[in-house]
Order: sequence, then C-alpha cells, then structure tokens
Amino acid sequence: MNCKEMNITTRLWLHRDHLLPYPFDSGHYRRRPLPSLLQLLLSKKENTSLRSKITTKSVPRAFSTSASAAMVKAIRVHELGGPEVLKWEDVEIGEPNEGEICVKNQAIGLNFIDVYFRKGVYKAATMPFTPGMEAVGVVTAVGPGITGRKVGDVVAYAGTPMGSYSEEQILPANKVVPLPPSIDPVVGASIILKGMTAHFLVRRCFKKCLVEPGHIVLVHAAAGGVGSLLCQWANALGATVIGTVSTDDKAVQAKEDGCHHVIMYKEEDFVARVNEITSGNGVHVVYDSVGKDTFQGSLACLRGRGFMVSFGQSSGVPDPVPLSSLAAKSLFLTRPSLMQYTTTRDELLETAGEVFANVASAVLRVRVNHKYPLSQAAQAHADLEARKTSGSVVLIPDSIIGSTS
Repeated sequence: MNCKEMNITTRLWLHRDHLLPYPFDSGHYRRRPLPSLLQLLLSKKENTSLRSKITTKSVPRAFSTSASAAMVKAIRVHELGGPEVLKWEDVEIGEPNEGEICVKNQAIGLNFIDVYFRKGVYKAATMPFTPGMEAVGVVTAVGPGITGRKVGDVVAYAGTPMGSYSEEQILPANKVVPLPPSIDPVVGASIILKGMTAHFLVRRCFKKCLVEPGHIVLVHAAAGGVGSLLCQWANALGATVIGTVSTDDKAVQAKEDGCHHVIMYKEEDFVARVNEITSGNGVHVVYDSVGKDTFQGSLACLRGRGFMVSFGQSSGVPDPVPLSSLAAKSLFLTRPSLMQYTTTRDELLETAGEVFANVASAVLRVRVNHKYPLSQAAQAHADLEARKTSGSVVLIPDSIIGSTS
C-alpha cells in the first residue's frame, strides 16, 4: 500500500502496534516493516525510495589534497590530549567518488566517543584526524552510480566514517538515512546516534529482545544524552526505571524523563539505595556508561541472572573482571557497540526508522540543552567532561550561524 493512501486509522494502528504503548503480543514484540514506517514519515516530500540500490567504496575519503579541492573549515586533531588539541583549521574537500555523496552539515552531535578518540582511548585510523560521528546535513553533490540520493536531500548519519566536525564531508551514500521533514536538523543531529544507541540497548541487547513490563532497570547518567532517552524508552515499555544523577537540576530532568526513582550518587550509596528500592531483589538490567567509578557497584545491584550492559567509560576503563566473579549470581555481561547493531543497510533503516517514529509520535522527547559553534568544540568537550551539560549537545557550523545572524 502506498503510504500516502493510508488513512488516519491505519496510521494510528501502525504507531500503536509497531511502537508504543502496546508492542506486546503474548510476550512477544509484534514487528512491522520499518522501511514502510520511514516511508510514512517521509511522505510529506516527494516519493523517496529508502531501498534504492546504493553502491559504496570500501575505503571512504574524508578530505582531499588535490589542487581542485574546495576549502572548508573543520576541527582537526594532530596530537592526543585534552580539549585544547581540537584545532579549527582550513581543510580541502574533493568531489565524491562512486558510491559517495558530499554533505554540507547543518548540525553535528557531540558524543563521549568523540572524547575517547581525542584522548586515544579509541585509536583513530589516521593522524591527524577530524572527530565526530553524528550529523545532519544537505546533500550538495553525488558521485557516479548513485540512484538513491540527490542534491538537496536532507540526510542524517551516525557512526563511521568518523569526521562530522566539519562544515562539509564526503560520506558513503549507504551510511546516511533521510531525515523526515517533521524533524528539525538540530534535533536530528542530537538523536540519530544517541537514539539508535538507546534503541539497541532496550530492544536488542538485553536478552536479545527488549525491556518489558515488570522489569526494573538501572540507568547511570540518567540526565545525559543517551541516558535521557533510555529512561523515556524504558518507561514507555513498562519498566520501573531507577536513574543516577549528580545534581538537583539533573534529578528534576530525570524525573520528567520517566525515572520512578532518582538517586543522587554524590550524596547516596547507589548500591544501598537500589537494594532498598528493590527490597533486596536487585534489578534486571544495568545500563552503565560511566565505567570505572560505577562498574563494581553496578554488578552488585543485579539480581540473579541479571544483565550488566557496559556501553561507555566516561570515568575511565573498568578494572578487569574475573569470569568467576559472575558465577555467584549467574550474571550476564556485555560491552556492545552501535556499529555492530547497524551492520547492514536494513538494520540501519530499521533502527533509524523506529527512532524517528518515536520522536514524531512524542514517545521520545529530545533535549537539546546546549549548542556551541563548531569552532568552539574544545569548550563543548571541556563542559561535557566536567559534567556541566545535560541532555544533548550540538555543534553548529559557524557558516550556518553566520548565514542566520
């Protein structure tokens, strides 16, 4: 059925059945074809095929050094270290090759993984490099053989190749997804990576399925970019949500985002509080993006056969864990990555489609609490690491700011 022919009843059924709050059928999630859902969201524009054949080269180009290349501004890292190593420089960008597109970024998402690469916790493939793994922009050129994208398309991307801290970048066409017209580019840039991360955490990582009614979940950094979305999504799926935060303001936000219980970890022992809240039974799953400072306590919060999901390390890499230490409660431990859950084009479209649909239907409220000019990425990194931010942080290219001022 063409999505434009769907009536209001069909639209409501699709949202209710595929998404929330009624996604369960005899204990199983009723799945619907997500590409159709993305098509529904995109129906305000021309009929855009999401499954058009797109080819790509195995090694994408970020920048060019050819004489004919155009000059753009970007953040470059020449040495590993603190925020001060983020340098605002001129770089040259060439034309897209076969399977590639050129995108002029409108908004760029800041994530803790950018800090990991800047510090060298994760190793960049080249040095110098341009950080950034999340952005929304407009297609300005397409390479040979591209049939699924055209100049003027607004697209979002998350993950590899790294390099979104730039006014423009060359990307493999099969790495981007169309941004629904109902979603603002700034919101899109703040939700595509974080939202897809929240998606696989609550829907696919825990018991290879999803959080369910009756589950008790613990979310560390509950007021952060991913934490905020995790709390909302888990709450909407019927779970009891416990969140840890560092300040009173963040506690208020966490409550608004669906936390039933908020723990001020600087003032309270979160392990003791979780034990009190759960009457000594523990939680079904812990989502821990903090790492070293919370890891052992997170394991202690789990009930028998509980799931420890460590998906970040903002406080440092956790100490090694002997496998035998998991045996007492038969615990499960995983260290997942978004890129392993969007390895195929279908997985990418499915994941992005559900995220955008949940935003459009107000299941997820996106908090873009901080915006910085791209040239001030160093200050944004410093504030993020100092825990001065909450919700999502977005970098706006200076050329975009200049054109709207």
